[in-house]
Amino acid sequence: MIKYNRLVFVCTGNTCRSPMAEAIYKNLNQEGDIKVYSRGLVVLFGEPINPKAETILIKHGLDHNNHISKGLKESDIDENTLILTMTADHKRNIMERHPNAKAVYTIKEYAGENGDVIDPYGGTLIDYEECYIELARLVKKTIYKLSEDYEEEDLL
Repeated sequence: MIKYNRLVFVCTGNTCRSPMAEAIYKNLNQEGDIKVYSRGLVVLFGEPINPKAETILIKHGLDHNNHISKGLKESDIDENTLILTMTADHKRNIMERHPNAKAVYTIKEYAGENGDVIDPYGGTLIDYEECYIELARLVKKTIYKLSEDYEEEDLL
C-alpha cells in the first residue's frame, strides 16, 4: 500500500469543482499529513475561483484562500501522489499526458461509486450547491478510505 504524501484534485479549469473539493478536504482533515492541492487541465492564465463556487463555499463557512487557478504540471506529480479527477475524461487525459502519474482515479471511482461529478459551470446557485453537496460526500469517503488504508499499513 502506497502512503500518499500529496493529493491533487483535478477538474477542467481549476475554478470550481477542484478548488471546492480542496477547500472541503482541508476543512474536514486539518490534522492530516497529506499536502492537498487542486489543479486544472485547461488553464491558460490564472483566474480567481468562480463567483458562484465562492458564494457556496462562504455559505458553508469554508475559505478558498483567494484561490487562483493553476494547471497540472509534471512537478505536481511524484510516485506518492494521489490524483482524483472529476470525470473519466480528466483521468484519461492525465494518464496520457503524465505517464509518471501512477495513482489516478476519478473521485467517484476512489470512493467506490460510478460516474462523473457534473460541472455546474453556467448553472444556477442551486447547481453549485448540489455540486458542493456531492463533493462533500465524496471527499468524506476519500478521507475515510485514506485513513483505513493507513491503518491497515500500520498494522502490517
